[in-house]
Amino acid sequence: MFKGLAAGIGAVAIAAGTVTAAAVPAHAVQAGDLTATIALSNCSASLVRYPASVDTDRAMMLTNGHCLPTMPASGVVIQNQTASRSGTLLSPSGSSLGTVSADKVLYATMTGTDVALYQLTDTFSSIVSKYGVTALTISDTHPVDGSAMFIPSSYWKQTWNCSINGFVPTLREDEWTWHDSLRYSAGCNTTHGTSGSPIVDAASKKVVGINNTGNDDGAMCTLNNPCEVAADGTTNRHQGPELR
Repeated sequence: MFKGLAAGIGAVAIAAGTVTAAAVPAHAVQAGDLTATIALSNCSASLVRYPASVDTDRAMMLTNGHCLPTMPASGVVIQNQTASRSGTLLSPSGSSLGTVSADKVLYATMTGTDVALYQLTDTFSSIVSKYGVTALTISDTHPVDGSAMFIPSSYWKQTWNCSINGFVPTLREDEWTWHDSLRYSAGCNTTHGTSGSPIVDAASKKVVGINNTGNDDGAMCTLNNPCEVAADGTTNRHQGPELR
């Protein structure tokens, strides 16, 4: 559905609580590969951990809120809700390693940001043992303008190499409003199906955002046509898949 722009995820770590992961990489993430990505039926996703995670914690899967079976309405926040969701864990080259399953939505919303964080049935150590894959770490620091990054899409089994072109204080799409969104550099041509892909900082290899939308038709503030909202309420849009 949505494509090309990215939601910041700084608030997720606070809202979701302390959930943790494995410490020593088996397949360590490399720029341009699909390590620790999870293919969903309708979106991309990734296997993630927090910086303070430990290997006995339940693993987590990160994607967009709009990738839930039913998109959350504006103002809705879902926490610790039983859910059944499965996806295919991919190797660095994009081949299938096996199925991972979720039993809970830890946190999901399309208000303020566009995020869904699932709890998987396996622990991080179990996934390392079964598949040799260690989760991506969610960054605990704000990304920097101009930073190089890559966007691995498990849906398309393709990676986009891009950079950050500033931050948008307020981004609006239809009924939803997001804050502190990242904008992509020109030429970062992500597409529908890349929704939910992690935005991975090329230097630290940590997740700094989630790819979520882009302006398809040049329209203003409508579905699939997000707009930037200035402090005085005026709106502007950039057609194409620029990160917001």
